[in-house]
Amino acid sequence: MIVLRCLADSVGMQRFPSWDGTVLAYRLVGSGPPLVCVPGGPGQAAEYLGELGGLSDHRTLILLENRGTGVSQVPQDPATYRVDRLVQDVEALRRHLGLERMDLLGHSASGGTCLLYAAEHPHRLDHLVLVDPSLRVTGIPSDLAVDEVLAQRAQEPWYADAVTALRAEATSPQELERYRWLSAPLLYGQWNAAAQVQAAAEPAQFVAQATDGFYAGFEPDPQLPNRLAALTAPVLLVVGEYDIWPTRAAVRELATLLNNADLAVLPRAGHFPWVDTPAAFTASVQAFLASHPAVP
Repeated sequence: MIVLRCLADSVGMQRFPSWDGTVLAYRLVGSGPPLVCVPGGPGQAAEYLGELGGLSDHRTLILLENRGTGVSQVPQDPATYRVDRLVQDVEALRRHLGLERMDLLGHSASGGTCLLYAAEHPHRLDHLVLVDPSLRVTGIPSDLAVDEVLAQRAQEPWYADAVTALRAEATSPQELERYRWLSAPLLYGQWNAAAQVQAAAEPAQFVAQATDGFYAGFEPDPQLPNRLAALTAPVLLVVGEYDIWPTRAAVRELATLLNNADLAVLPRAGHFPWVDTPAAFTASVQAFLASHPAVP
């Protein structure tokens, strides 16, 4: 308990050496029991997670900056950017924090990192929360029934331009950025001021080397589904009704791999549900953490 009290009282950015000596950073936000949060992207700084829609009112969020992103050090070996190698950074953070077991949250690309962590270190997890997780490590297609999801947005004034941009192939960095912005509304439940502020900030948060290295040379482990099926820690899968990567249909497929998973489909939310529906997101996560006792 001494460790947890220290975490709740600490402020600002903290640093620690990971398994290979790369110095990683993390930030503490909020108060309450610790929740280790791994950002996605891939290759995106943790600032986009903010305070996870007010979840920080209930938990001390430990926001990890993945290697080479934010203020974390660039690794000497670029191969360590790969999704399965980042598992070692999560374990190094747990050790640094002095937590025998932990609650772990992953979003988007880091959902893959956290799934691999769960398979490799199941005895170190009390709870696992996956928010709109990437499914590539499992081999499940992330775009199952995506046309049905897109059809739900067909009445939006930005829809035609967004879908065209989503399917276009850019020929220059400038064109890529233009297509990214035009298609961005598809990632949010509402293309309002909050969504636009977050989307506008994103380009500066990405590091190309970390993004490109995330899946470089990675091949899914055919035994991963069996290892995940044996996971005893409670799992919450959160997905926005309007998300297109992954769709709610794809996340339901992931739920079938897990014997101890709850599924929360948040209405009128996209890939960033804490931005779209912060109250519903926070309530879903906090209720899950509070109602599922830790496995002894």
